[in-house]
Amino acid sequence: MRDFKNKWGLVTGASSGIGAEFARQLAAQGMHLVLVARREPQLHELADQLRVEYGIQCEFLVCDLTDRDQLRAMCDRAQEVAPAIDLLVNNAGFGLTMTLDKIDVPQTTRMIRLNVASLTELTYRFLPGMLERRDGAVINLASLASFQPLPYMAAYAASKSFVLHFSESLWAETRSRNVTVLALCPGFTRTDFLTEAGMPVWTQKVTHTPQQVVRRAFRALRSRRQYTVPGAMNYAASLLPRLAERRVVVKIAEFLFRPKRVGGNSDAKSTR
Repeated sequence: MRDFKNKWGLVTGASSGIGAEFARQLAAQGMHLVLVARREPQLHELADQLRVEYGIQCEFLVCDLTDRDQLRAMCDRAQEVAPAIDLLVNNAGFGLTMTLDKIDVPQTTRMIRLNVASLTELTYRFLPGMLERRDGAVINLASLASFQPLPYMAAYAASKSFVLHFSESLWAETRSRNVTVLALCPGFTRTDFLTEAGMPVWTQKVTHTPQQVVRRAFRALRSRRQYTVPGAMNYAASLLPRLAERRVVVKIAEFLFRPKRVGGNSDAKSTR
């Protein structure tokens, strides 16, 4: 998918961070948008701004994607609003950092529902229409964490590994039908995610901006890549688990990600 003008895109987790940046850059290219998140004031403000600044049609739908009934109602409404969803950006997700003695099981389960189950259902809901039209794209927010286990973020890293493998598999299935499925695998990005997920302080000093991440996603999409890792250092880090003994890799990660504080969440933020 190379031209966004006058087509429709749906962006989840659009109230801030990478999701909001996707919305801005897509609107600047003339794409009409359906914005989805839980936080209505932020969605309302962003939608108004994009309509005025870029002259596009922009609707917003408030939805908790971990609630299956809400998710399905949102999909039905999106298909009423848009003639066809030509680009799906599955950006919504959150992360948790915690030690085993402080595990929040309900919140961890909710994270898996959002990062894995909701993303999967949305992809399968909108992908068939793209294949029918032989045009479209899905961008799934994976993570640099997709490439290796992360102690203290075990379920999060596992959920992002699913997103990478799921997306690459679908890329192979759809590439001959003019549809692209891309796994976007950012490293640390300058959003609220880092503090709200309880990440170590050092991670906030080695970040990319949402603008850089989204621009890289579009370059990869136009090249019909199956995945992309923004940043040369991040790409090198993604190769480490292939080059080093797995035991060494996970021990290094345990040292680096040992939390200073426990817990954290985010409202449908971009996920790393």
